[in-house]
Amino acid sequence: MKKTILITGGAGFIGSHVVRLFVKKYPEYRILNLDALTYAGNLENLTDLENLPNYGFIKGDIVDAEFVNGVFEEHRPDAVIHLAAESHVDRSILDPLSFINTNIIGTVNLLSSCLSVWNENMEGKLFYHISTDEVYGSLGREGYFTETTAYDPRSPYSASKASSDHLVRAYHHTYKLPVVLSNCSNNYGPNQFPEKLIPLAINNIKNNNPVPIYGKGENVRDWLYVGDHAEAIDCVFHRGRNGETYNIGGNNEWMNLDLIKLLCKIMDVKLNRLPGTSAALIGFVKDRAGHDLRYAIDATKIKKDLGWEPGVTFHVGLEKTVDWYLSNHQWLDHVLSGDYANYYDQQYKQR
Repeated sequence: MKKTILITGGAGFIGSHVVRLFVKKYPEYRILNLDALTYAGNLENLTDLENLPNYGFIKGDIVDAEFVNGVFEEHRPDAVIHLAAESHVDRSILDPLSFINTNIIGTVNLLSSCLSVWNENMEGKLFYHISTDEVYGSLGREGYFTETTAYDPRSPYSASKASSDHLVRAYHHTYKLPVVLSNCSNNYGPNQFPEKLIPLAINNIKNNNPVPIYGKGENVRDWLYVGDHAEAIDCVFHRGRNGETYNIGGNNEWMNLDLIKLLCKIMDVKLNRLPGTSAALIGFVKDRAGHDLRYAIDATKIKKDLGWEPGVTFHVGLEKTVDWYLSNHQWLDHVLSGDYANYYDQQYKQR
Protein backbone atom coordinates (compact mmCIF):
# COMPACT_ATOMS: atom_id res chain seq x y z
CA MET A 1 0.00 0.00 0.00
CA LYS A 2 1.14 3.53 -0.82
CA LYS A 3 0.27 4.81 2.66
CA THR A 4 -1.78 3.93 5.72
CA ILE A 5 -4.48 6.37 6.80
CA LEU A 6 -6.19 6.10 10.19
CA ILE A 7 -9.70 7.55 10.15
CA THR A 8 -11.19 8.01 13.62
CA GLY A 9 -14.96 7.93 14.04
CA GLY A 10 -15.26 6.19 10.68
CA ALA A 11 -18.42 4.30 11.63
CA GLY A 12 -20.30 7.52 12.37
CA PHE A 13 -22.39 9.66 10.05
CA ILE A 14 -19.77 11.85 8.37
CA GLY A 15 -16.96 9.39 9.05
CA SER A 16 -18.62 6.52 7.16
CA HIS A 17 -18.98 8.68 4.06
CA VAL A 18 -15.32 9.71 4.28
CA VAL A 19 -14.18 6.11 4.79
CA ARG A 20 -16.20 4.92 1.77
CA LEU A 21 -14.86 7.69 -0.44
CA PHE A 22 -11.23 7.00 0.47
CA VAL A 23 -11.49 3.19 0.31
CA LYS A 24 -13.10 3.23 -3.13
CA LYS A 25 -11.25 6.19 -4.65
CA TYR A 26 -7.78 5.24 -3.42
CA PRO A 27 -7.29 1.46 -3.63
CA GLU A 28 -3.56 2.05 -3.13
CA TYR A 29 -4.25 3.46 0.37
CA ARG A 30 -4.73 1.23 3.39
CA ILE A 31 -7.70 2.70 5.27
CA LEU A 32 -8.05 1.84 8.96
CA ASN A 33 -11.35 2.79 10.58
CA LEU A 34 -11.00 3.34 14.34
CA ASP A 35 -14.31 3.70 16.19
CA ALA A 36 -15.53 3.06 19.73
CA LEU A 37 -18.99 2.13 18.42
CA THR A 38 -20.84 4.28 20.91
CA TYR A 39 -24.47 5.13 20.19
CA ALA A 40 -23.75 7.00 16.93
CA GLY A 41 -21.14 4.57 15.58
CA ASN A 42 -22.78 2.00 13.33
CA LEU A 43 -20.88 -0.60 11.29
CA GLU A 44 -24.04 -1.22 9.28
CA ASN A 45 -23.09 2.05 7.54
CA LEU A 46 -20.13 0.23 5.94
CA THR A 47 -21.24 -3.32 5.13
CA ASP A 48 -20.26 -2.84 1.47
CA LEU A 49 -16.60 -2.32 2.42
CA GLU A 50 -16.02 -5.17 4.86
CA ASN A 51 -14.26 -7.54 2.46
CA LEU A 52 -12.26 -5.03 0.45
CA PRO A 53 -8.50 -5.61 0.72
CA ASN A 54 -7.58 -2.01 1.58
CA TYR A 55 -10.08 -1.60 4.45
CA GLY A 56 -9.77 -2.60 8.08
CA PHE A 57 -11.74 -1.89 11.24
CA ILE A 58 -10.36 -1.38 14.77
CA LYS A 59 -12.70 -1.11 17.74
CA GLY A 60 -11.49 1.10 20.57
CA ASP A 61 -11.82 4.36 22.46
CA ILE A 62 -9.46 7.27 21.78
CA VAL A 63 -9.83 8.28 25.44
CA ASP A 64 -7.70 5.23 26.30
CA ALA A 65 -4.13 6.51 25.77
CA GLU A 66 -2.53 3.07 26.12
CA PHE A 67 -4.85 1.64 23.49
CA VAL A 68 -4.17 4.54 21.09
CA ASN A 69 -0.43 4.15 21.52
CA GLY A 70 -0.77 0.46 20.75
CA VAL A 71 -2.67 1.14 17.55
CA PHE A 72 0.04 3.54 16.38
CA GLU A 73 2.86 1.18 17.29
CA GLU A 74 1.22 -1.73 15.47
CA HIS A 75 -0.06 -0.01 12.34
CA ARG A 76 2.32 2.97 11.97
CA PRO A 77 -0.18 5.22 10.15
CA ASP A 78 1.18 7.87 7.80
CA ALA A 79 -1.80 10.15 8.36
CA VAL A 80 -4.79 10.63 10.64
CA ILE A 81 -8.17 12.01 9.63
CA HIS A 82 -9.75 12.77 12.99
CA LEU A 83 -13.56 12.76 13.01
CA ALA A 84 -14.25 10.91 16.27
CA ALA A 85 -16.24 13.22 18.52
CA GLU A 86 -19.28 13.59 20.69
CA SER A 87 -21.30 15.97 18.58
CA HIS A 88 -24.90 16.49 19.71
CA VAL A 89 -25.42 19.79 21.55
CA ASP A 90 -28.43 18.52 23.51
CA ARG A 91 -26.41 15.62 24.88
CA SER A 92 -23.54 17.96 25.82
CA ILE A 93 -25.91 20.01 27.97
CA LEU A 94 -26.97 16.88 29.85
CA ASP A 95 -23.53 15.23 30.06
CA PRO A 96 -20.65 17.67 29.42
CA LEU A 97 -17.95 15.42 30.89
CA SER A 98 -18.21 12.81 28.13
CA PHE A 99 -17.63 15.61 25.61
CA ILE A 100 -14.57 16.82 27.53
CA ASN A 101 -13.14 13.30 27.59
CA THR A 102 -13.69 12.35 23.96
CA ASN A 103 -13.24 15.69 22.22
CA ILE A 104 -10.31 17.03 24.27
CA ILE A 105 -8.54 14.11 25.97
CA GLY A 106 -9.09 11.84 22.97
CA THR A 107 -7.63 14.40 20.59
CA VAL A 108 -4.56 14.91 22.78
CA ASN A 109 -4.00 11.15 22.93
CA LEU A 110 -3.99 11.00 19.13
CA LEU A 111 -1.67 14.01 18.82
CA SER A 112 0.75 12.52 21.33
CA SER A 113 0.80 9.16 19.55
CA CYS A 114 1.48 10.92 16.25
CA LEU A 115 4.44 12.67 17.82
CA SER A 116 5.75 9.45 19.30
CA VAL A 117 5.63 7.51 16.02
CA TRP A 118 6.49 10.33 13.60
CA ASN A 119 9.05 12.16 15.73
CA GLU A 120 12.13 11.12 13.76
CA ASN A 121 10.63 11.72 10.32
CA MET A 122 7.52 13.87 9.76
CA GLU A 123 7.91 14.10 5.99
CA GLY A 124 4.72 12.97 4.28
CA LYS A 125 2.84 12.78 7.57
CA LEU A 126 -0.39 14.65 8.38
CA PHE A 127 -2.87 15.08 11.23
CA TYR A 128 -6.17 16.34 9.78
CA HIS A 129 -8.60 17.60 12.42
CA ILE A 130 -12.26 18.01 11.46
CA SER A 131 -14.17 20.54 13.55
CA THR A 132 -17.36 22.60 13.49
CA ASP A 133 -18.54 26.13 12.78
CA GLU A 134 -20.08 26.17 16.27
CA VAL A 135 -16.70 27.08 17.78
CA TYR A 136 -17.23 30.60 16.43
CA GLY A 137 -20.33 31.24 18.52
CA SER A 138 -23.54 32.84 17.24
CA LEU A 139 -24.08 35.29 14.40
CA GLY A 140 -26.74 37.96 14.19
CA ARG A 141 -28.84 38.34 11.06
CA GLU A 142 -25.80 39.54 9.07
CA GLY A 143 -22.22 38.42 8.55
CA TYR A 144 -20.37 35.13 8.09
CA PHE A 145 -17.78 33.02 9.86
CA THR A 146 -14.33 33.13 8.29
CA GLU A 147 -11.16 31.30 9.21
CA THR A 148 -10.05 34.32 11.25
CA THR A 149 -13.30 34.77 13.21
CA ALA A 150 -12.59 34.82 16.95
CA TYR A 151 -13.70 31.74 18.84
CA ASP A 152 -16.76 32.21 21.07
CA PRO A 153 -18.23 28.76 21.86
CA ARG A 154 -21.56 28.76 23.69
CA SER A 155 -22.23 25.08 24.57
CA PRO A 156 -20.19 22.31 26.22
CA TYR A 157 -20.02 20.66 22.78
CA SER A 158 -18.66 23.68 20.95
CA ALA A 159 -16.33 24.56 23.83
CA SER A 160 -14.83 21.05 23.76
CA LYS A 161 -14.33 21.26 19.99
CA ALA A 162 -12.78 24.73 20.32
CA SER A 163 -10.37 23.32 22.91
CA SER A 164 -9.36 20.49 20.59
CA ASP A 165 -8.79 22.96 17.73
CA HIS A 166 -6.46 25.02 19.92
CA LEU A 167 -4.55 21.91 20.98
CA VAL A 168 -4.03 20.79 17.38
CA ARG A 169 -2.60 24.20 16.53
CA ALA A 170 -0.47 24.14 19.69
CA TYR A 171 1.08 20.80 18.68
CA HIS A 172 1.75 22.25 15.23
CA HIS A 173 3.50 25.36 16.55
CA THR A 174 5.28 23.73 19.49
CA TYR A 175 6.29 20.36 18.06
CA LYS A 176 6.13 21.13 14.30
CA LEU A 177 3.49 18.44 13.83
CA PRO A 178 2.08 18.67 10.27
CA VAL A 179 -1.62 19.54 10.58
CA VAL A 180 -4.59 20.88 8.70
CA LEU A 181 -7.98 21.78 10.16
CA SER A 182 -11.44 22.33 8.75
CA ASN A 183 -14.60 23.73 10.32
CA CYS A 184 -17.84 22.68 8.67
CA SER A 185 -21.45 23.78 8.77
CA ASN A 186 -24.44 21.50 9.56
CA ASN A 187 -24.31 18.23 7.63
CA TYR A 188 -27.30 16.24 6.41
CA GLY A 189 -27.75 13.11 4.31
CA PRO A 190 -27.95 9.29 4.53
CA ASN A 191 -26.88 7.39 7.66
CA GLN A 192 -27.34 10.28 10.10
CA PHE A 193 -28.41 9.19 13.58
CA PRO A 194 -32.12 10.08 13.95
CA GLU A 195 -31.69 12.44 16.89
CA LYS A 196 -30.69 15.22 14.47
CA LEU A 197 -33.29 17.57 13.01
CA ILE A 198 -33.71 16.26 9.45
CA PRO A 199 -33.75 12.47 10.04
CA LEU A 200 -35.84 12.97 13.18
CA ALA A 201 -38.41 14.91 11.17
CA ILE A 202 -38.40 12.37 8.32
CA ASN A 203 -39.03 9.49 10.70
CA ASN A 204 -41.71 11.32 12.67
CA ILE A 205 -43.54 12.42 9.53
CA LYS A 206 -43.42 8.89 8.13
CA ASN A 207 -45.04 7.60 11.32
CA ASN A 208 -47.50 10.50 11.72
CA ASN A 209 -45.84 11.65 14.93
CA PRO A 210 -45.39 15.29 16.01
CA VAL A 211 -42.41 17.12 14.51
CA PRO A 212 -40.86 19.19 17.34
CA ILE A 213 -39.19 22.52 16.58
CA TYR A 214 -37.31 24.52 19.20
CA GLY A 215 -38.66 27.96 20.13
CA LYS A 216 -40.26 29.69 17.15
CA GLY A 217 -38.14 27.89 14.55
CA GLU A 218 -36.20 31.05 13.77
CA ASN A 219 -32.69 29.63 14.23
CA VAL A 220 -30.70 29.64 11.01
CA ARG A 221 -28.17 27.04 9.86
CA ASP A 222 -25.99 26.63 6.78
CA TRP A 223 -26.70 23.10 5.47
CA LEU A 224 -24.08 20.97 3.72
CA TYR A 225 -24.76 17.64 2.01
CA VAL A 226 -22.55 14.99 3.60
CA GLY A 227 -21.25 13.74 0.24
CA ASP A 228 -20.04 17.26 -0.56
CA HIS A 229 -18.33 17.40 2.83
CA ALA A 230 -16.53 14.11 2.18
CA GLU A 231 -15.28 15.50 -1.14
CA ALA A 232 -14.07 18.63 0.63
CA ILE A 233 -12.21 16.53 3.22
CA ASP A 234 -10.54 14.63 0.38
CA CYS A 235 -9.54 17.97 -1.14
CA VAL A 236 -8.13 19.42 2.09
CA PHE A 237 -6.32 16.18 2.92
CA HIS A 238 -4.48 16.06 -0.40
CA ARG A 239 -4.03 19.74 -1.22
CA GLY A 240 -4.40 21.72 2.02
CA ARG A 241 -1.38 23.67 3.23
CA ASN A 242 0.38 22.64 6.43
CA GLY A 243 -0.94 24.59 9.42
CA GLU A 244 -3.92 26.07 7.57
CA THR A 245 -7.62 26.06 8.45
CA TYR A 246 -10.40 25.79 5.86
CA ASN A 247 -14.07 26.58 6.46
CA ILE A 248 -16.41 24.21 4.63
CA GLY A 249 -19.96 25.46 4.09
CA GLY A 250 -22.93 24.77 1.87
CA ASN A 251 -23.73 28.38 0.93
CA ASN A 252 -27.20 27.29 1.94
CA GLU A 253 -28.85 29.08 4.86
CA TRP A 254 -32.26 27.97 6.06
CA MET A 255 -34.40 28.95 9.00
CA ASN A 256 -35.40 25.77 10.85
CA LEU A 257 -39.13 26.32 10.36
CA ASP A 258 -38.76 26.97 6.61
CA LEU A 259 -36.58 23.89 6.25
CA ILE A 260 -39.14 21.66 7.96
CA LYS A 261 -41.96 23.12 5.85
CA LEU A 262 -40.00 22.25 2.69
CA LEU A 263 -39.32 18.78 4.04
CA CYS A 264 -43.04 18.34 4.75
CA LYS A 265 -43.89 19.18 1.14
CA ILE A 266 -41.38 16.61 -0.10
CA MET A 267 -42.69 13.98 2.31
CA ASP A 268 -46.30 14.58 1.19
CA VAL A 269 -45.26 13.81 -2.38
CA LYS A 270 -43.12 10.79 -1.49
CA LEU A 271 -45.82 9.29 0.75
CA ASN A 272 -48.73 10.16 -1.60
CA ARG A 273 -50.40 12.33 1.02
CA LEU A 274 -52.58 15.36 0.49
CA PRO A 275 -50.64 18.67 0.49
CA GLY A 276 -50.39 20.05 4.03
CA THR A 277 -50.77 16.67 5.75
CA SER A 278 -47.19 16.53 7.01
CA ALA A 279 -47.05 20.23 7.93
CA ALA A 280 -49.98 19.67 10.31
CA LEU A 281 -47.60 17.59 12.45
CA ILE A 282 -45.32 20.56 13.20
CA GLY A 283 -45.27 21.63 16.84
CA PHE A 284 -43.13 24.01 18.89
CA VAL A 285 -41.30 23.05 22.07
CA LYS A 286 -39.34 24.95 24.71
CA ASP A 287 -36.16 26.38 23.22
CA ARG A 288 -32.83 24.73 23.93
CA ALA A 289 -30.60 26.35 26.57
CA GLY A 290 -28.13 28.78 25.00
CA HIS A 291 -29.49 28.11 21.50
CA ASP A 292 -27.27 30.00 19.00
CA LEU A 293 -29.35 32.10 16.60
CA ARG A 294 -27.43 31.70 13.36
CA TYR A 295 -24.40 29.98 11.85
CA ALA A 296 -23.17 30.80 8.35
CA ILE A 297 -19.87 29.91 6.69
CA ASP A 298 -17.84 31.99 4.28
CA ALA A 299 -16.22 29.23 2.18
CA THR A 300 -14.27 31.60 -0.08
CA LYS A 301 -10.85 30.36 1.03
CA ILE A 302 -11.35 26.69 0.18
CA LYS A 303 -12.85 27.60 -3.19
CA LYS A 304 -10.07 30.05 -4.05
CA ASP A 305 -7.11 28.03 -2.73
CA LEU A 306 -8.22 24.44 -3.33
CA GLY A 307 -10.95 24.70 -5.94
CA TRP A 308 -13.73 23.08 -3.89
CA GLU A 309 -17.35 24.19 -3.74
CA PRO A 310 -20.55 22.29 -2.91
CA GLY A 311 -22.07 20.43 -5.84
CA VAL A 312 -25.44 19.26 -4.47
CA THR A 313 -28.27 21.79 -4.24
CA PHE A 314 -30.40 21.65 -1.11
CA HIS A 315 -33.58 20.55 -2.87
CA VAL A 316 -31.74 17.70 -4.60
CA GLY A 317 -29.84 16.74 -1.43
CA LEU A 318 -32.99 16.78 0.68
CA GLU A 319 -34.85 14.58 -1.81
CA LYS A 320 -31.93 12.15 -1.93
CA THR A 321 -31.90 12.06 1.87
CA VAL A 322 -35.65 11.42 2.12
CA ASP A 323 -35.42 8.67 -0.52
CA TRP A 324 -32.61 6.99 1.40
CA TYR A 325 -34.46 6.92 4.73
CA LEU A 326 -37.69 5.72 3.13
CA SER A 327 -35.79 2.96 1.30
CA ASN A 328 -33.72 1.80 4.26
CA HIS A 329 -36.35 0.71 6.77
CA GLN A 330 -34.13 -2.00 8.24
CA TRP A 331 -31.25 0.40 8.96
CA LEU A 332 -33.60 2.84 10.67
CA ASP A 333 -35.40 0.11 12.60
CA HIS A 334 -32.07 -1.26 13.85
CA VAL A 335 -30.94 2.19 14.98
CA LEU A 336 -34.18 3.00 16.76
CA SER A 337 -34.32 -0.40 18.49
CA GLY A 338 -30.61 -0.50 19.35
CA ASP A 339 -30.05 -3.71 17.36
CA TYR A 340 -27.34 -2.02 15.29
CA ALA A 341 -25.07 -2.29 18.35
CA ASN A 342 -25.05 -6.08 17.98
CA TYR A 343 -23.63 -6.00 14.47
CA TYR A 344 -20.00 -5.87 15.62
CA ASP A 345 -20.42 -8.99 17.74
CA GLN A 346 -22.15 -10.83 14.91
CA GLN A 347 -19.71 -9.91 12.16
CA TYR A 348 -16.34 -9.38 13.85
CA LYS A 349 -16.13 -11.46 17.01
CA GLN A 350 -16.82 -14.63 15.01
CA ARG A 351 -13.77 -14.05 12.80
